[in-house]
Amino acid sequence: MKTVFSMSSSGRMGVSLPALDVPPSAELPEGLERESGSIGLPEVTEGQVMRHFIELSNANYHVDKGMYPLGSCTMKYNPRQNEDIARMPGLAGLHPLSPDAMAQGTLELMHRLSGYLCEITGFEAITLQPAAGAQGEFCGLMLITSYHRDRGEGHRNEVLMPDSAHGTNPATSTLAGCKVIGVSSNDRGEVDPEDLRRKVGPNTAAFMLTNPNTLGLFESKIGELTSIVHEAGGLNYMDGANMNALLGVARPGDMGFDVCHLNLHKTFGTPHGGGGPGSGPVACISDLERYLPDSIVSKDSDGRYFLQKPDRSFGRLLAFHGNVGVLYRAYAYIRTLGADGLCEVTENALINANYLKEKLKGIFELPFDDGPCMHEFVLSGDRQLEKGVKTLDIAKRLLDYGFHAPTIYFPLIVHEAMMIEPTETEGIEDLDSFIAAMESIAREVEEKPHLVTDAPVNTPVLRLDEVAAVKELCIVEPRVEE
Repeated sequence: MKTVFSMSSSGRMGVSLPALDVPPSAELPEGLERESGSIGLPEVTEGQVMRHFIELSNANYHVDKGMYPLGSCTMKYNPRQNEDIARMPGLAGLHPLSPDAMAQGTLELMHRLSGYLCEITGFEAITLQPAAGAQGEFCGLMLITSYHRDRGEGHRNEVLMPDSAHGTNPATSTLAGCKVIGVSSNDRGEVDPEDLRRKVGPNTAAFMLTNPNTLGLFESKIGELTSIVHEAGGLNYMDGANMNALLGVARPGDMGFDVCHLNLHKTFGTPHGGGGPGSGPVACISDLERYLPDSIVSKDSDGRYFLQKPDRSFGRLLAFHGNVGVLYRAYAYIRTLGADGLCEVTENALINANYLKEKLKGIFELPFDDGPCMHEFVLSGDRQLEKGVKTLDIAKRLLDYGFHAPTIYFPLIVHEAMMIEPTETEGIEDLDSFIAAMESIAREVEEKPHLVTDAPVNTPVLRLDEVAAVKELCIVEPRVEE
């Protein structure tokens, strides 16, 4: 791939600068003058610059380019309408330290969004401050530990979670000063109620569960599970990463959960990937409202909006009030779809996932096949491993077919796991193309396995050294065509 410097040629011009709108300075402060005459920028035409960046864009994979079946991440298409709204000058240009009186529009939007998210989840209170899902988890656990401490039960420091839990769950529990206790799954891929019953006790702070779980299965005994924890004096926390399977259909608050975080950058149509920005609001029951982080958007009797610190707040998570650009997008997403539209999101996500599952389960192993899945499902590459082809190889080969790989090797309870989530924004044509690619790769495993183990072969960068990738950000030079 050419660099913009390699295209440089003396005398070319690709910019048109505006006229100087401030008085020129006769003298620069000492030390700020450039010593040499050239600043070393490439000299290229506007056309070359455009082609260079388009080429870079095509070299990368993104949701605007094709299907992104990354299980549990909900990588769906982001409506451009929401982007336009988030970039409106009156919203995007607001300083985070603006007085409440000068930020009434944004505060009203945040207050309305809080109400919508509470209605969607079935809770009474919410904070919009957490900047990511993991920070939302930490926030939820801080609410729970603050609650127990206030009740004179500070000894409750055990967080129970299933063996299929997201990796952030034990991490955030530990960060909140809690001890993680594992709970086994049964042969259906759901939490074993009897194992949970054996492990709850006087030190139980919370049961932390993703529902639907990471196998894409709804916990059929969810009422029994949350009751077991409540009877032991603990609280129930729902990891809302898979909320795309519940919108408008089921509410965590109605299942017996006390706290739930949401991923606005997953479920509510805002950009996802590339390190941010994200947003992880935390909704909770009214008993936990007083512990929410500083500060909460409130409304007085005169209809004015203001930021207020709860009386027993555990503190702040961020210097300012979350990533408001993501909140704008989520607000626009909810208002555009309405209640019926949110239900349709869930219905289409479930239909797409079950369509793929039924088409692929005869080609790859499906460890847990006890009826319909929810918004995602998990296959196993064990059958292909017997031929010397790993799940990692299959994921790499998918890149050659123009698809991003699914989540692999997670959850850990499935050997050679492939977690696939098509989302609701993919049409039948794209689903069928993905199925055809997976079928073709399965045939290659049988007939020409080297095509899979050597993949990818037609991407800008070939297979990387994964050990080096952990240690060094710049791994290899881009491949240069002869």
